[in-house]
Amino acid sequence: MDKGIFIIAEAGVNHNGDINIAKQLVDVAVEARADAVKFQTFIGEKCVSSKAEKAAYQKQTVGEAGSQLDMIKKLEMPQDAFCVLKEYCEKKKIKFMSTAFDIDSAMFLDDIGVDVFKIPSGEITNYPLLKVIGQFKKRVIMSTGMSEVHEIKAAIDVLKQYGTNDISVLHCNTQYPTPMEDVNLKAMQQLRNELDLPIGYSDHTLGIEVPIAAAALGAEIIEKHFTMDRNMEGPDHRASLEPDELKKMVEGIRNIEKALGDGIKRVSPSEKENLNIVRKSIVASVAINKGDVFTEDNITVKRPGNGISPMRWNEVIGKKAARNFKADELIEI
Repeated sequence: MDKGIFIIAEAGVNHNGDINIAKQLVDVAVEARADAVKFQTFIGEKCVSSKAEKAAYQKQTVGEAGSQLDMIKKLEMPQDAFCVLKEYCEKKKIKFMSTAFDIDSAMFLDDIGVDVFKIPSGEITNYPLLKVIGQFKKRVIMSTGMSEVHEIKAAIDVLKQYGTNDISVLHCNTQYPTPMEDVNLKAMQQLRNELDLPIGYSDHTLGIEVPIAAAALGAEIIEKHFTMDRNMEGPDHRASLEPDELKKMVEGIRNIEKALGDGIKRVSPSEKENLNIVRKSIVASVAINKGDVFTEDNITVKRPGNGISPMRWNEVIGKKAARNFKADELIEI
């Protein structure tokens, strides 16, 4: 993950429980050239009670009838499906990731060799889950939606207490979709300053401009939901990118990554050819005879820039012409 911005294409539960759709989502992520495709692994009854209500955005997307548990049971895939998906990702040469929402799922992912664990915003205060994931001593990427800095630090402390030190933190807003006025991308800088850890951004806005802006602000990891079709039934499709949009987002992030450069101001290779064309030199403003003194009345500054630099103006003024010069001819001393 040290080869530039790490882009996670978040498939989440946008497979609607169908492994064939999940494989199609892997293909889309590969086509978009994301670094990883991430799913969500959970056992419904172990992470949601029968009394838990759906979030407002979930009610809008899937209707008010039924509980949150009813909803996520339809999106749950068996563990062997994730084994198939991991193998499929390896075949397609894209990193497989999946977020664990309960301890059994986390242990399963560890058992099948997942080497990067994503902690979602909602689990940042789940001490038992943090403890287990910390004990794996693997790389952790933690989203921080709905969190205050002290809560983020507390979660990091738990992970470190149990042996995990390779931690990255994603600024995030857990509203689907996130209103622009609530994005607060500048909070990434606070997290960077206070945590002294790699900082990234998990995006839930509509469109692709905010994750691209996060890249410009130095995000080292960017995560974004995507779907085969925003009109599919399910809670997260409407706030997700469609395949062509995901591809454009990745391209945009890669372009920004190139544009950021190394931070050292210098003449770039592409602009060197324009240097003499655009800059100016000291030239004769009128015909000058040999022996005449250069004054502000007989010299001026014009393009091209392959003569004496105008920054040497005072050095030229007062000197005598060593030869004749025609108007617009480059001055020599």
